[in-house]
Amino acid sequence: MKRIILLLAIFSAGAQLLKAQSNVTSGPLEKKLIDSLCLEMNKVDVASLKTKEQAENAFNEAFSKYSALLMNVAEERKIDVSDDGAMQALGTDIGKNLLKSNCASFLKIATKMAQKEKDPGAEIGTTQGTIKRIENKGFNYVVITDVAGKERSFLWLRQFDGSENFQSATSTYAGKKVKVKWQEMEVYVPAAKGYYKVKEITGIE
Repeated sequence: MKRIILLLAIFSAGAQLLKAQSNVTSGPLEKKLIDSLCLEMNKVDVASLKTKEQAENAFNEAFSKYSALLMNVAEERKIDVSDDGAMQALGTDIGKNLLKSNCASFLKIATKMAQKEKDPGAEIGTTQGTIKRIENKGFNYVVITDVAGKERSFLWLRQFDGSENFQSATSTYAGKKVKVKWQEMEVYVPAAKGYYKVKEITGIE
C-alpha cells in the first residue's frame, strides 16, 4: 500500500513537470536514490513507450528495484512509514528532485505518464499530403494539402511522435510530403461559443 501511495505521488510530481521547480533538499541517501533511479531509467527505451500505462509500468519496474533504499530514505527523514500523508509527501519530493536533477529519461517518461489516454470512441486516422504552413492560433496548427488538393488543418496540442522535428524553423518544412496520424476530439471554442471537432496530431512521418 505504501509503495502504491509513493508511486502515485511521484507520478503526480512528474505530471506537473515545470511546476516542480521548488526548493526541495535531499539527504545523502535520497541523493543516492535519485541517482540510482535516473541511471535505471536511462536504460529504458522511451521511444517504445506508446501509452501512459507502458510509461507507468517502466517507471514502476525501475522504482521497484530500489524499494529497500526508499525505506532507508524514509528513515533518514525520520518518517513513520505507516503515515500515509508523510509517505505521499516523500514521493512528491522524490519526483520533484528527479526533475531538478535534470534526469532526461525521467522527464520523457513523466511526460508520457502525464498524457491522457485516447478516447476509445474517438475517430482516428491518417492523412497524407504536403505541408503548406504552420499557423499559430494560440496553439500551432499544421496545415497540409492532401492528395485531392484540399487544405486540411491538424491541431498540435501535445507532444507526439516526431514533434521534436518541428520545434525550430517551422517554415523550412513547407513543401515536405508527410503522413499525419490524428485522433478526433471535441473542444470548446470561446469565440464561437460552442463545441467543435478538431483533429489532434498523434504523429507525423
